Amino acid sequence: MIYLDYAATHPIRPEALTAYAQAAALPGNPASIHAAGQAARERLEDGRARVAAALHVDPRTLIANSGGTEGDNHVLLGVTRAWQEEHGRPGHLITTPTEHSAVLAPARWLQTQGWAVTFVTPDAHGRYDPDELRGALQGDTALVSIHHANNELGTVQDTATLAGITAARGVPYHVDAVQAPGVLPVDLPAWGVTFATFSAHKWGGPRGVGFLYVRRGVVLPPVTLGGGQEGGVRPGTQDTAGVYAAGVALTAAEAERDATHAHLLALRDRFVRAVSSIPDLTFNHAPDGSPKVVNLTIPGADGEALLMNLDMLGIAASAGSACSAGTMQPSHVLTAIGLSEQDARSSLRFSFGAATTDAEVDEAARALAQAAQWSRG
Repeated sequence: MIYLDYAATHPIRPEALTAYAQAAALPGNPASIHAAGQAARERLEDGRARVAAALHVDPRTLIANSGGTEGDNHVLLGVTRAWQEEHGRPGHLITTPTEHSAVLAPARWLQTQGWAVTFVTPDAHGRYDPDELRGALQGDTALVSIHHANNELGTVQDTATLAGITAARGVPYHVDAVQAPGVLPVDLPAWGVTFATFSAHKWGGPRGVGFLYVRRGVVLPPVTLGGGQEGGVRPGTQDTAGVYAAGVALTAAEAERDATHAHLLALRDRFVRAVSSIPDLTFNHAPDGSPKVVNLTIPGADGEALLMNLDMLGIAASAGSACSAGTMQPSHVLTAIGLSEQDARSSLRFSFGAATTDAEVDEAARALAQAAQWSRG
C-alpha cells in the first residue's frame, strides 16, 4: 500500500511509539500525589512543554484534550455560552464555509439557538479578504473562527492579519491550526490569536490526543463538568502517554520541518506534472498553499469509484476530510469555492509526508490514470 493520505492522519512516528510505550507502562494517575502519580505527572508535563516550545507559548496556556474536534467545539460553544450569559441574549459569530465540520456543526447549531452567523466568502482557492472580515464585524460579534491551513485545499490564511483586525475591535479570534505543525511555521504569539486547536496525529503523534491554546488572561468556561484537571477547563484524567508521545513527535517533526517542507514541495510538483496528462483533469488546491496537499477533479469520473479503483491498485487517497468520509456528500469545501456538486463528487485529495518517495508518487500517478480510465468507462 502506498499511503498518500497524510492530511487525514500521519502514521505515528517511531520515536512517538516508543515514548508512548514508556509512559503507558507507568502505573500512576498524574493527579495523584504519591510517587507513582508524580512520575506520570512528569511525563505529562514534559510532553506539554515540548508542544508549547514548538508553538512558542507558555505550557500553562495549553489544555490537553482529545484533538481538534473537541477543541473547536469547546471554543465555539464555551465562548458563545459565556457571551450569552453575560448579555442575556444570543450574539453574532463569524466563520467560513470552508471550515472543518468540527467548526461548522456547532456554528449551525448556534444558528438554531438564535445566534446570527456570518460566513465570509472565499475566493477560488479558499482565501479570505481581510476587508470583508473587517466589514462583517458587528457590535455584538462574540467570536471569529477561521482556520489556518485548509485540510482539503492546503490554502494558508494570513492569520496574523485576520486576527489583528478582530483584536482591534476587541473580538476573540479562534484558529483551527490542525494542519500546520511539522509542515508550516506556527508562532501563536506572533499570530495574535486568542484560541488555537491542534491534533497530535497530524504530526505523527498518537490519535485521540490534542491541545487547545487559550491565551494568558482569557477565561474559557468548561463545557464538561467533573474534576479539576487542566485547571478545571477540561476535567477528566489526562492521557499521560498520549501527551508525552505527542510532545516527542512534535519535537522531532519541528526539527525536520524545513527539510520536510522542501521535500513535500518537490513531491507535489512532481505529482502535478505526472497527472496533468489525464484528459480534462483540473486542480483545486492553492499553488502557494501547504505543499502536502494536491486536490484535483476528473470530470466524468465518480469519486467513490476512483477511490475504490485506487485502493485495488494499492494507493490510499481520499475524497476530502476523513471526518466526513462515508457521508456520500460532495465536499462542502469544494462547493464553497464554486465547484458544482457533480465536479465535487469527481474530486480527490492526495496528501504527502516526509516518508513519501518519488517512486511512490510516480506509481500513484500511473494508478490514477488507470483508475480514471476505469471509472469513466
